[in-house]
Amino acid sequence: MNEQTSHIILKTEQLSIGYKTRKVETVIASNINFELQKGQLIGLVGANGIGKSTLLRTLIKVQPALSGSILLNEKDLKSTSTSELAKQLSIVLTEQLSSKNLSVFELVALGRHPYTNWVGNLSDEDITIVNSALEQVNISDLKDKRCYELSDGQLQKVMIARALAQDTDIIVLDEPTTHLDMYHKAYILKLLQRLTKETGKTILFSSHEIDLAIQLCDTMIVMQKDDVVCDQPCNLISQGIFESLFPKDLISFDNSTGSFRVSK
Repeated sequence: MNEQTSHIILKTEQLSIGYKTRKVETVIASNINFELQKGQLIGLVGANGIGKSTLLRTLIKVQPALSGSILLNEKDLKSTSTSELAKQLSIVLTEQLSSKNLSVFELVALGRHPYTNWVGNLSDEDITIVNSALEQVNISDLKDKRCYELSDGQLQKVMIARALAQDTDIIVLDEPTTHLDMYHKAYILKLLQRLTKETGKTILFSSHEIDLAIQLCDTMIVMQKDDVVCDQPCNLISQGIFESLFPKDLISFDNSTGSFRVSK
Protein backbone atom coordinates (compact mmCIF):
# COMPACT_ATOMS: atom_id res chain seq x y z
CA MET A 1 0.00 0.00 0.00
CA ASN A 2 1.48 3.36 -0.95
CA GLU A 3 1.51 6.34 1.38
CA GLN A 4 -1.16 8.27 -0.53
CA THR A 5 -3.62 5.38 -0.43
CA SER A 6 -3.10 4.96 3.33
CA HIS A 7 -4.31 8.53 3.88
CA ILE A 8 -7.64 8.06 2.08
CA ILE A 9 -10.38 8.23 4.72
CA LEU A 10 -13.50 7.99 2.55
CA LYS A 11 -13.82 6.75 -1.02
CA THR A 12 -16.76 6.24 -3.37
CA GLU A 13 -16.73 3.94 -6.39
CA GLN A 14 -19.42 4.14 -9.07
CA LEU A 15 -21.83 5.36 -6.40
CA SER A 16 -25.45 5.95 -7.36
CA ILE A 17 -27.75 7.75 -4.91
CA GLY A 18 -31.48 8.31 -4.74
CA TYR A 19 -34.68 6.66 -3.54
CA LYS A 20 -36.19 3.26 -4.13
CA THR A 21 -39.73 2.00 -3.57
CA ARG A 22 -41.14 -1.38 -4.54
CA LYS A 23 -42.07 -0.11 -7.97
CA VAL A 24 -39.92 2.93 -8.70
CA GLU A 25 -36.23 3.81 -8.41
CA THR A 26 -35.45 7.54 -8.50
CA VAL A 27 -31.79 8.27 -9.27
CA ILE A 28 -30.58 11.64 -7.95
CA ALA A 29 -26.95 11.27 -9.06
CA SER A 30 -24.83 8.43 -10.41
CA ASN A 31 -21.25 7.52 -11.30
CA ILE A 32 -19.93 9.36 -8.21
CA ASN A 33 -16.22 8.71 -7.71
CA PHE A 34 -14.03 10.62 -5.27
CA GLU A 35 -11.40 10.14 -2.57
CA LEU A 36 -11.28 12.24 0.59
CA GLN A 37 -7.85 12.60 2.14
CA LYS A 38 -6.93 12.69 5.83
CA GLY A 39 -6.63 16.17 7.36
CA GLN A 40 -8.51 18.06 4.67
CA LEU A 41 -11.45 20.47 4.74
CA ILE A 42 -13.89 19.45 2.01
CA GLY A 43 -16.91 21.48 0.90
CA LEU A 44 -19.92 19.91 -0.83
CA VAL A 45 -21.74 22.50 -2.95
CA GLY A 46 -24.37 22.73 -5.65
CA ALA A 47 -27.69 24.35 -6.52
CA ASN A 48 -30.77 23.89 -4.32
CA GLY A 49 -32.41 20.50 -4.83
CA ILE A 50 -29.41 19.02 -6.62
CA GLY A 51 -29.02 16.24 -4.04
CA LYS A 52 -26.39 17.40 -1.53
CA SER A 53 -28.37 16.17 1.50
CA THR A 54 -29.10 12.86 -0.24
CA LEU A 55 -25.38 12.36 -0.87
CA LEU A 56 -24.50 13.22 2.75
CA ARG A 57 -27.19 10.89 4.13
CA THR A 58 -25.84 8.10 1.93
CA LEU A 59 -22.25 8.72 3.03
CA ILE A 60 -23.19 8.52 6.72
CA LYS A 61 -25.29 5.36 6.22
CA VAL A 62 -28.62 6.98 7.04
CA GLN A 63 -29.86 6.23 3.52
CA PRO A 64 -28.84 3.18 1.42
CA ALA A 65 -26.97 3.65 -1.85
CA LEU A 66 -28.77 2.52 -5.00
CA SER A 67 -25.57 0.95 -6.31
CA GLY A 68 -21.80 1.24 -6.10
CA SER A 69 -19.75 1.32 -2.92
CA ILE A 70 -18.56 3.61 -0.13
CA LEU A 71 -15.32 2.72 1.62
CA LEU A 72 -14.57 4.15 5.06
CA ASN A 73 -10.98 3.46 6.11
CA GLU A 74 -10.84 0.91 3.27
CA LYS A 75 -13.84 -1.05 4.59
CA ASP A 76 -17.19 -1.20 2.78
CA LEU A 77 -19.73 0.93 4.64
CA LYS A 78 -22.37 -1.79 4.20
CA SER A 79 -20.39 -4.16 6.40
CA THR A 80 -19.53 -1.53 9.02
CA SER A 81 -21.63 -1.91 12.18
CA THR A 82 -23.34 1.03 13.87
CA SER A 83 -20.95 0.84 16.83
CA GLU A 84 -17.91 0.71 14.54
CA LEU A 85 -19.23 3.63 12.49
CA ALA A 86 -19.73 5.79 15.60
CA LYS A 87 -16.01 5.48 16.38
CA GLN A 88 -14.97 6.49 12.85
CA LEU A 89 -17.51 9.08 11.70
CA SER A 90 -19.30 11.83 13.62
CA ILE A 91 -22.20 13.95 12.39
CA VAL A 92 -23.45 17.51 12.90
CA LEU A 93 -26.94 17.92 11.43
CA THR A 94 -29.20 20.96 11.04
CA GLU A 95 -32.18 19.48 12.93
CA GLN A 96 -33.40 21.36 15.99
CA LEU A 97 -31.77 20.10 19.18
CA SER A 98 -34.26 18.22 21.39
CA SER A 99 -32.08 18.36 24.52
CA LYS A 100 -31.54 22.10 24.99
CA ASN A 101 -31.97 21.78 28.75
CA LEU A 102 -28.58 20.06 28.94
CA SER A 103 -25.54 22.06 29.92
CA VAL A 104 -22.88 22.67 27.28
CA PHE A 105 -20.55 20.21 29.03
CA GLU A 106 -23.28 17.54 29.17
CA LEU A 107 -24.10 17.93 25.48
CA VAL A 108 -20.46 17.76 24.39
CA ALA A 109 -20.00 14.73 26.67
CA LEU A 110 -22.63 12.87 24.62
CA GLY A 111 -19.90 12.57 22.01
CA ARG A 112 -18.20 10.04 24.30
CA HIS A 113 -21.20 7.68 24.17
CA PRO A 114 -19.54 5.17 21.75
CA TYR A 115 -16.77 4.65 24.33
CA THR A 116 -18.56 4.76 27.71
CA ASN A 117 -20.04 1.83 29.60
CA TRP A 118 -23.72 0.91 29.33
CA VAL A 119 -24.79 3.45 31.97
CA GLY A 120 -22.80 6.21 30.27
CA ASN A 121 -20.38 6.95 33.11
CA LEU A 122 -17.48 9.19 32.07
CA SER A 123 -13.95 8.13 32.90
CA ASP A 124 -11.21 10.63 33.73
CA GLU A 125 -9.98 10.21 30.16
CA ASP A 126 -13.47 10.99 28.80
CA ILE A 127 -13.66 14.17 30.89
CA THR A 128 -10.21 15.23 29.66
CA ILE A 129 -11.29 14.69 26.03
CA VAL A 130 -14.52 16.68 26.55
CA ASN A 131 -12.64 19.59 28.13
CA SER A 132 -10.09 19.48 25.30
CA ALA A 133 -12.90 19.69 22.72
CA LEU A 134 -14.36 22.71 24.53
CA GLU A 135 -10.96 24.40 24.46
CA GLN A 136 -10.37 23.62 20.77
CA VAL A 137 -13.63 25.38 19.87
CA ASN A 138 -13.01 28.22 22.39
CA ILE A 139 -16.16 27.65 24.42
CA SER A 140 -14.74 26.54 27.79
CA ASP A 141 -16.36 29.63 29.35
CA LEU A 142 -19.78 28.33 28.27
CA LYS A 143 -19.45 24.82 29.75
CA ASP A 144 -21.96 25.40 32.58
CA LYS A 145 -24.54 27.29 30.52
CA ARG A 146 -27.75 25.57 29.42
CA CYS A 147 -28.02 25.09 25.68
CA TYR A 148 -31.29 27.04 25.49
CA GLU A 149 -29.35 30.10 26.65
CA LEU A 150 -27.02 30.04 23.64
CA SER A 151 -27.14 31.93 20.36
CA ASP A 152 -27.29 29.97 17.10
CA GLY A 153 -23.59 30.58 16.54
CA GLN A 154 -22.65 29.39 20.04
CA LEU A 155 -24.84 26.31 19.71
CA GLN A 156 -23.20 25.41 16.41
CA LYS A 157 -19.79 25.54 18.10
CA VAL A 158 -21.10 23.26 20.85
CA MET A 159 -22.24 20.73 18.24
CA ILE A 160 -18.81 20.85 16.60
CA ALA A 161 -17.21 20.29 20.01
CA ARG A 162 -19.44 17.25 20.55
CA ALA A 163 -18.26 15.82 17.22
CA LEU A 164 -14.64 16.48 18.25
CA ALA A 165 -15.21 14.71 21.57
CA GLN A 166 -16.42 11.67 19.63
CA ASP A 167 -12.84 11.46 18.32
CA THR A 168 -13.52 10.12 14.82
CA ASP A 169 -11.40 10.20 11.67
CA ILE A 170 -14.02 12.18 9.78
CA ILE A 171 -16.64 14.76 10.80
CA VAL A 172 -19.61 15.38 8.49
CA LEU A 173 -21.66 18.56 8.82
CA ASP A 174 -24.90 19.33 6.98
CA GLU A 175 -25.04 23.08 6.23
CA PRO A 176 -23.32 24.22 9.45
CA THR A 177 -23.76 27.93 8.63
CA THR A 178 -27.57 27.89 8.29
CA HIS A 179 -29.27 30.70 10.30
CA LEU A 180 -25.96 32.52 10.86
CA ASP A 181 -25.05 36.04 9.73
CA MET A 182 -22.18 36.65 7.33
CA TYR A 183 -19.57 37.12 10.06
CA HIS A 184 -20.50 33.92 11.88
CA LYS A 185 -20.72 31.94 8.62
CA ALA A 186 -17.09 32.88 7.94
CA TYR A 187 -16.17 32.24 11.60
CA ILE A 188 -17.56 28.70 11.62
CA LEU A 189 -15.93 27.73 8.31
CA LYS A 190 -12.63 29.28 9.41
CA LEU A 191 -12.93 27.28 12.65
CA LEU A 192 -13.41 24.08 10.65
CA GLN A 193 -10.35 24.91 8.56
CA ARG A 194 -8.27 25.41 11.71
CA LEU A 195 -9.51 22.17 13.26
CA THR A 196 -8.44 20.11 10.25
CA LYS A 197 -4.91 21.50 10.62
CA GLU A 198 -4.75 21.09 14.41
CA THR A 199 -6.35 17.66 14.69
CA GLY A 200 -5.55 16.00 11.36
CA LYS A 201 -9.22 15.04 11.04
CA THR A 202 -11.07 15.10 7.73
CA ILE A 203 -14.03 17.50 7.81
CA LEU A 204 -16.72 17.34 5.13
CA PHE A 205 -19.52 19.91 5.09
CA SER A 206 -22.32 20.86 2.73
CA SER A 207 -22.98 24.56 2.20
CA HIS A 208 -24.56 27.25 0.06
CA GLU A 209 -21.60 29.50 0.89
CA ILE A 210 -19.71 28.65 -2.29
CA ASP A 211 -17.52 31.79 -2.25
CA LEU A 212 -16.32 31.01 1.28
CA ALA A 213 -15.79 27.35 0.46
CA ILE A 214 -13.62 28.27 -2.52
CA GLN A 215 -11.41 30.39 -0.27
CA LEU A 216 -11.11 27.97 2.66
CA CYS A 217 -11.42 24.38 1.40
CA ASP A 218 -8.62 22.05 0.39
CA THR A 219 -11.00 20.09 -1.82
CA MET A 220 -14.55 20.65 -3.07
CA ILE A 221 -17.23 18.27 -4.29
CA VAL A 222 -19.44 20.06 -6.80
CA MET A 223 -22.81 18.50 -7.66
CA GLN A 224 -24.08 19.43 -11.11
CA LYS A 225 -27.14 18.26 -12.98
CA ASP A 226 -25.31 15.54 -14.88
CA ASP A 227 -22.05 15.13 -12.99
CA VAL A 228 -20.32 15.20 -9.61
CA VAL A 229 -16.80 16.65 -9.69
CA CYS A 230 -14.20 16.53 -6.91
CA ASP A 231 -10.98 18.56 -7.05
CA GLN A 232 -9.04 21.46 -5.57
CA PRO A 233 -10.88 24.83 -5.86
CA CYS A 234 -8.22 26.31 -8.15
CA ASN A 235 -8.57 23.38 -10.56
CA LEU A 236 -12.37 23.61 -10.52
CA ILE A 237 -12.11 27.31 -11.39
CA SER A 238 -9.76 26.66 -14.30
CA GLN A 239 -12.08 23.89 -15.55
CA GLY A 240 -15.02 26.34 -15.62
CA ILE A 241 -17.06 24.20 -13.21
CA PHE A 242 -18.50 27.13 -11.24
CA GLU A 243 -19.46 29.04 -14.40
CA SER A 244 -21.97 26.33 -15.28
CA LEU A 245 -23.37 25.87 -11.77
CA PHE A 246 -26.26 28.36 -12.10
CA PRO A 247 -28.19 30.00 -14.96
CA LYS A 248 -26.33 33.09 -16.17
CA ASP A 249 -29.41 35.34 -16.41
CA LEU A 250 -28.99 36.53 -12.81
CA ILE A 251 -25.50 35.64 -11.54
CA SER A 252 -22.18 34.83 -13.14
CA PHE A 253 -18.86 33.51 -11.89
CA ASP A 254 -15.78 35.71 -12.11
CA ASN A 255 -12.72 33.50 -12.65
CA SER A 256 -10.32 36.31 -11.78
CA THR A 257 -11.75 36.87 -8.28
CA GLY A 258 -13.10 33.34 -7.68
CA SER A 259 -16.53 34.67 -6.71
CA PHE A 260 -20.08 35.07 -8.00
CA ARG A 261 -21.45 38.41 -9.13
CA VAL A 262 -24.99 39.61 -9.76
CA SER A 263 -25.54 40.34 -13.44
CA LYS A 264 -26.39 43.97 -14.11
